[in-house]
Amino acid sequence: MIQAPSKNQALIERRHRIIPRGVSQVHPLVVQKAEGGKIWDVDGKEYLDWFGGIGVQNVGHNHPKVVAAVEKQLHQYLHTCFPGVAYEPYIELAERLTATAPIQGEKKAFFLNTGVEATENAIKIARAYTNRPGVIAFRGSFHGRTLMGMTLTGKSNPYRQNFGPFAPEVYHAPYPSEYHSIDTRKALDGLHEVFDTQISPERVAAVIIEPQLGEGGFIPAPKPFLKALRSLTQKHGIVFIDDEVQTGIGRTGRFWAIEHAEVEPDLICFAKSIGGGLPIGGVLGKAEMMDAPTVGGLGSTFGGNPLACAAALAVLDIFEQENLLEKAQRLGEVLHQGFRKIQARFPQTVGDVRGLGPMIAMELVKDATTKSPDAQLTQRLLEIARERGLLLFKAGMHSNVIRCLVPLVVGEEEAQRGLEILEASLEQALGEAW
Repeated sequence: MIQAPSKNQALIERRHRIIPRGVSQVHPLVVQKAEGGKIWDVDGKEYLDWFGGIGVQNVGHNHPKVVAAVEKQLHQYLHTCFPGVAYEPYIELAERLTATAPIQGEKKAFFLNTGVEATENAIKIARAYTNRPGVIAFRGSFHGRTLMGMTLTGKSNPYRQNFGPFAPEVYHAPYPSEYHSIDTRKALDGLHEVFDTQISPERVAAVIIEPQLGEGGFIPAPKPFLKALRSLTQKHGIVFIDDEVQTGIGRTGRFWAIEHAEVEPDLICFAKSIGGGLPIGGVLGKAEMMDAPTVGGLGSTFGGNPLACAAALAVLDIFEQENLLEKAQRLGEVLHQGFRKIQARFPQTVGDVRGLGPMIAMELVKDATTKSPDAQLTQRLLEIARERGLLLFKAGMHSNVIRCLVPLVVGEEEAQRGLEILEASLEQALGEAW
C-alpha cells in the first residue's frame, strides 16, 4: 500500500512547482504556528528555532505585546503613506530609536521596508553629504540583493552570480579574521592598498561595515580594527556606515553591536528584529548628514507602515520592560559555554567558536590544522538536527559555519536542550562520515 504524502511533503511539492528555484529554502518544512523560540510544522512536529527568521525574531515568535500592538493599530488605519499623510507611530518610533543610538548630538531617522533598502539609502545619504562617489565595503559582507546591495556584498556565490554589471565606484577591502590569519594590521594594510591602487580616500563617500559578519560567517570585527577604521574615516571626511541589519536590536547583548567596540558611527542601518516579525527597516544618524538629501530624495510608499511601526514600538517596550538585554547577555554566556564544550569534545572538527554574546557560531573543518572547510558535514549536521527537532542555519564563505540566532526570550533550560541536540547531532554526523 502506497502511503500518502505528509502535509509537509504535499505543500513542498506545490512550492517547487510554482516558486522559482532561485528562492532558496534551507528546511523542507511548512510552518503551522510559532511561539517564543519554537515552530510547529503542518504535520504537528515541534522544533526549537535557532535561526529566528534569519535574525528577525529577537523578541520571539508572536510575542503577545507585539500581537496586541498590531491588533490595536489594525482598527485605526492600515496605510496612508507617510510622505503623503504623517502618523504618530512613525514619529514616536524615530524619537525612541534614535535615543538608543551611540551617536552624540542631534540625530534623525526614517523608515523603509527592508535591510537592503536601508543600505541603499545610507549610500545615497553619504554621497549627498560628501558629494563624493566612492564606497568601500568588505570581503565576506552581505548587504542585500538589490543592485547596490549585491555590489556592496563581498560574497560572489550565490548572491552575485551572473547578475552584473554591478554599480560603479564600489571597492572591497579585507575583513579582519584572526582564525583565517587576517589580523587587524593585515586588514588595515589591505584597506590602505585600496586607497593606493583603486581610489584615493578624498574620493570616498562612505565605508560600510557589519560589526560582526552575518552571511560571511559570524566573524566579529576586532575592537582595535573598528577604532582604527573610525579614525581613518574621520581623518579623510568619510561617512562611517554601521550596518546593523542583523547585529542590531539586542542580538549581541548590546542594543547595537558597535557598542562593544565603543565606536561612534555616523549612520546606522537597521531592519529585521526591530519589527518583531513585520517588515520594517531604516537609517538613523547624525542630523546634518541625514538632512543632506533634498526634499523628495528619501521616502517609500510602504516604508514605516503603521502596523510595522506599532510592532516596533512594542519591541522597544519589551526590551525596556522585560530586561531583554540582560537576558540576552546571560543567554550568550550559556551558548558560549555550550559551544566551547562541543569544541572541546570534537577539537579536530569544530575549528573555531566565535561571536558577540548570543550571536554565536561554530566553524566546521575537515582538519583543525589545515582549517579546510567541511561543507558536507555542515549540511548533514543541519539535516540530523532537524530530524531531532532543532532548526539550524548555515553561513560562511564556504557554507561550513553553523550560526545561531536563538530568540533572546528563550530560557536557559530550552537553550540547554538545543545544545544537547546539537552535540548529539554532530556526534551522529561524524559517525556516519566514518
